[in-house]
Amino acid sequence: MPVAHGHPEATPSSENMVVAERVYKRFGRLPVLQGIDLRVRRGEVMCVMGPSGSGKSTFLRCVNHLEKINAGRLWVDGQLMGYRQKGGKLYELHDREVAAQRRNIGMVFQNFNLFPHMSVLGNVVEAPLQARGRRGGTRSQIQQHALELLDRVGLANKARAYPRQLSGGQQQRVAIARALAMNPALMLFDEPTSALDPELVGDVLDVMRDLASEGMTMIVVTHEVGFAREVADSFVFMDEGVVVESGAPREVLGNPQHERTRSFLSKVL
Repeated sequence: MPVAHGHPEATPSSENMVVAERVYKRFGRLPVLQGIDLRVRRGEVMCVMGPSGSGKSTFLRCVNHLEKINAGRLWVDGQLMGYRQKGGKLYELHDREVAAQRRNIGMVFQNFNLFPHMSVLGNVVEAPLQARGRRGGTRSQIQQHALELLDRVGLANKARAYPRQLSGGQQQRVAIARALAMNPALMLFDEPTSALDPELVGDVLDVMRDLASEGMTMIVVTHEVGFAREVADSFVFMDEGVVVESGAPREVLGNPQHERTRSFLSKVL
């Protein structure tokens, strides 16, 4: 069934990993995103901040089509997410086609969402094993890759443990390894440290710093100002479903131009 999004056909440039053009999303009558325009270059780390209810998490969920947008366009790695376009109209993709698109995108949630009945290794290998027929690789190769990822996040010695035996910070690092197991081109982080005790935050941020240094494209919804200032290439402040201000982190954080941005940052800096 065609979806009329009222937007002229456009083609994202190859230098961008994510292109959002006039993205709108509402829940019932409640507008949540009101015309988001953003570009995330390949290898870029974008940090997004804003008050609760500003649309940050909803935008992330729209990027991987966990939420369907009501208007606009979203491309990831050159693909129109969730739709194909023909004759100026959008047609929804089948679920299996959307699932194939999502395999290119890793997502780390605020609450770790690990399978409690599976070991740490089991959590990391589950998705690649399910996709094995499409991507190739033997079970032993997939397990070896998972062990390498656990070593990368500092948890090689916890492969046989279960989530209940881990701290919150360790569980979140397992969640990052699980997201990386599908070799994504893009990583989305939805306030990955907000549920953690303060002393556990650093280890998770260190893993994210390493990913950034290796050139992973990342969109990070966070209130960790120090991380944004140090690691991000771009900084976005959202409020009431719109991008209020964006630019280089040091410029926006150090000299915000909008009163709403100044008001918010005065409470978190």
